[in-house]
Amino acid sequence: MPAIAYLECARCHHRVSADTPQTLCPIDAGSLYVRYDMEALKKTARRERPAEIAAAANAAGKTSAGMWRYADVLPDVEPVSLGEGWTSMIASQRYAGLFVKEEGANPTGTFKARGLGLAVTMAKQYGLRHLAVPSAGNAAGALAAYAAAAGIAAHIFMPQDVPLANYLEGIVYGADVTMVDGLISDCARMVGERIKAQKEAGMAAEDVWFDISTLKEPFRVEGKKTMGYELVEQLGWTYPDAVFYPTGGGVGLIGMWKAFEEMEELGWVRGKRPRMYALQATGCAPMAKAFDAGAAASEFFQNADTFAAGLRVPKPYGDAIILDIVRASGGKVLASDDATILASILDWAKHEGLFLSPEGAAATAAYDTLLASGEIKAGERVVLFNTGAGLKYTDMTADAMKLRRPGSLPTSLPVGGIITPV
Repeated sequence: MPAIAYLECARCHHRVSADTPQTLCPIDAGSLYVRYDMEALKKTARRERPAEIAAAANAAGKTSAGMWRYADVLPDVEPVSLGEGWTSMIASQRYAGLFVKEEGANPTGTFKARGLGLAVTMAKQYGLRHLAVPSAGNAAGALAAYAAAAGIAAHIFMPQDVPLANYLEGIVYGADVTMVDGLISDCARMVGERIKAQKEAGMAAEDVWFDISTLKEPFRVEGKKTMGYELVEQLGWTYPDAVFYPTGGGVGLIGMWKAFEEMEELGWVRGKRPRMYALQATGCAPMAKAFDAGAAASEFFQNADTFAAGLRVPKPYGDAIILDIVRASGGKVLASDDATILASILDWAKHEGLFLSPEGAAATAAYDTLLASGEIKAGERVVLFNTGAGLKYTDMTADAMKLRRPGSLPTSLPVGGIITPV
């Protein structure tokens, strides 16, 4: 496992030491990327290594190495792991060349387990005692789980209308949960205010909360980048033609692009990188609006409202990075309305046996749109990300369907047949 060479600002490329916990670039508040000595890695890291690491884990009695099969390109630390990563790549029953990366199979039921798993691992390495996060729901659940496993206090701020599963997770895992009458942006403001007040009150450094928000620390990207390594390995170390990724904060898309860069430098993959499609809901589509306008960054999306809770991020911190990646790849940002997203959930459940999250269905809905327009050709190799298990959204999806539990169910039903009379 490699030592971290330095942290690098995504904006100004200023370098920062990773010896102590870092949030943003001290020069321009840009997000920090983890950088390794790639020349040294080229001498030791081989693309056969992930399979060898996984085989060794199996031989040691572990069911899977998970995302830690890529230990050669992750920080040299002892993982806090719940079995995250190495999720299935499921071939569509109806569309040739189309695969669904099923991130709902992760611990806590979403892709957030990857980023928070690695971020909490590093927090434990640094000796941090309190972690705080504003969340649209799933990051909160993942932080609560991994913080519990690491013995670290978790402080969670979520909009009060998140899926019930997200609130329940926080409580069950023993986190300090604050429900906010507002959006994730309001939650982020409250976290910042609390941390500022703690510092001004002269609290001991180890008791001040560490903000583990999206792209405001460097290690959630490192965990999410393993999705890029996985999809390439699962496709025989080749790129797909396109990747469809539901985008709220966009850490996964950014992480995958970083993975592609690293794999190319290591010689693990060649060829043209996939077109990256970032998918949103029309009820909260700051990135789609910015992309269509040719803007370099997004504007705050007013009155955000969609049942795809993970996409309800009115102003992503990494908006400029996301737009740069999408444009460089030849992809685009698309938004679908809630009715179309719901229809795609029902369609994929009925015809593919997959209960998608609303965010995942934003990707399938966009695929249908681009396939119909001819932008995606039949048979092209496309990977769609279902970022969470649909069962985590039962209340939200049921509400969208206007489905209610029957008022009363009989305690017993007559059974007809040969043995038991009606």
